[in-house]
Amino acid sequence: MRYNEALSSTHSSQAANKTLRNTYGLLSLTLLFSAFTAGVSMALNLPHPGLIITLVGFYGLLFLTHKCQNSATGLLCVFALTGFMGITLGPILSMYLSLPNGASLIMSALGITGLSFLGLSAYALVSKRDFSFLNGFITVGFFVLLFAVIAGFFVQMPALQIFISAGFALFSAAVILMQTNQIVRGGETNYIMATVTLYVSLYNMFLSVLALLGMARDE
Repeated sequence: MRYNEALSSTHSSQAANKTLRNTYGLLSLTLLFSAFTAGVSMALNLPHPGLIITLVGFYGLLFLTHKCQNSATGLLCVFALTGFMGITLGPILSMYLSLPNGASLIMSALGITGLSFLGLSAYALVSKRDFSFLNGFITVGFFVLLFAVIAGFFVQMPALQIFISAGFALFSAAVILMQTNQIVRGGETNYIMATVTLYVSLYNMFLSVLALLGMARDE
């Protein structure tokens, strides 16, 4: 009995390690591809598609990715999704680069986001604690941020914008921690969906940190 349990534990650990390697490998490629499409968007000086087109494009491609997550087509959907998000990111970066210290803001946001991701991932990998308790926080946080964003369309308050940006940064950090933990503990076995979750969290965290830095410098 103990031998079978040990063998099962070994197989589970190997499967988790494989999912983790595939997730990080695909995440690296999608981040590079997203950076490429953002660069193309900036070079062509493309306008931002707007909130409605961005949401329709994002959720439409996310739906396709979810439907095709267990096939090779799912990989194409992942790159389509992250490439599209890169295109939407390009005009935002161009706007910041037009500021006197825009380049330093972008580099600082990239550095903070990268270090945060490494720190959260390392903590999830080393501690191997069960972070499932974050599910409640993430669910509540999603609805709080949703209502705050809606309120932001009608009430233009600097304090509210700071709350939204800080909230998205913390929300993204919690998702990264929980998603990585689920992979390590064998709760997530599909590296395509794990990659999408981590990518979206990094995207949101980067934009949130960039906005906070901009507001801190009165930009």
